[in-house]
Amino acid sequence: MIKNITVLQGDGIGPEIVAQAIKVMDKIAEKYNHTFNYTYVDIGGCSIDKFGVPITDEGIEKCKSSDSVLLGAVGGPKWDSVDPSIRPEKALLKVRKELGLFANLRPTKLFPQLSNASPLKQEIVQNGIDLLIVRELTGGVYFGEKKTETVDGELVATDIMPYSEHEIERIGRVAFETAMKRGKKLHSVDKANVLDTSRLWRKTMHRLSEEYPEVEYSDILVDNTAMQLIRNPMQFDVVVTENMFGDILSDEASMLTGSIGMMPSASLSDTTLGMYEPIHGSAPDIAGMDLANPLGTILSAAMMLRYSFDMAKEADEIENAVNKALDDGYRTGDIYEDGFEKVSCSKMGDIVAENI
Repeated sequence: MIKNITVLQGDGIGPEIVAQAIKVMDKIAEKYNHTFNYTYVDIGGCSIDKFGVPITDEGIEKCKSSDSVLLGAVGGPKWDSVDPSIRPEKALLKVRKELGLFANLRPTKLFPQLSNASPLKQEIVQNGIDLLIVRELTGGVYFGEKKTETVDGELVATDIMPYSEHEIERIGRVAFETAMKRGKKLHSVDKANVLDTSRLWRKTMHRLSEEYPEVEYSDILVDNTAMQLIRNPMQFDVVVTENMFGDILSDEASMLTGSIGMMPSASLSDTTLGMYEPIHGSAPDIAGMDLANPLGTILSAAMMLRYSFDMAKEADEIENAVNKALDDGYRTGDIYEDGFEKVSCSKMGDIVAENI
């Protein structure tokens, strides 16, 4: 099978971690007789330096014409002072919007080998953590109207948080379908005691729930969700929420595993085209030092095989290869403990690839 992948390495540690994911993908291609063709496109700060924009229109078109997109990370202090309209992060919003990537899937899985790295007590995490946050990605306050104006002699800033019924139904259906394939349990997160958007969210989700009687459905307020993720994360299976709440909660959930470097994500459209990326940032303080944890990116590549390419067996193989690397005691610096073997970013990539 031949698949064309647009590669957005980005800034900071982006090129290092993406290189390890491609190393593993190439091993999969060799073993299973696939061909993965890679087209590299600049994104973020490196694109600003070259072209004056965080991603070019040509780059967007290359993403659209590919079978899937693999992303590293964007941004860094170097570009903090650029015009807000062309900040590196603007490229991510543009790619999501242009490719119609409305559903962000963020699994939070605590590998048993890393249970000591979790900040939670062992009695809480000893049975493992395995939940999936489904985040709406192209609506809400991040895409609503923004303005800063002078009112009565002082600056007043306003951010509009719009949601339409069809946007909520679209992400809700993804969440219910995902729950059907997992533990048939879904929590829908909102702030319906305060926000009109959340009241519409809850009304729409209730209507959808009637189509999925097998799914155990619950509403939960966002502040309570933040508390319960720390108190008892095992109560959750699939969690669905709007854009900003999902942004915050998924980062909180990622730390339950001990390192944000372990966490993959998938951003999906109505088609098989998706964008896959680790959820951590560009870590400019360690860029170019071969210290980063590439496992989140490697696991993102596994999600690409599973969700965009319908290669479940190959995805399982990558996940098992990562698991074996951890079983064998290999650790990058962010997950290192005494008694294990500390390895570099590139060495971890080699080890996972050798396990294929």
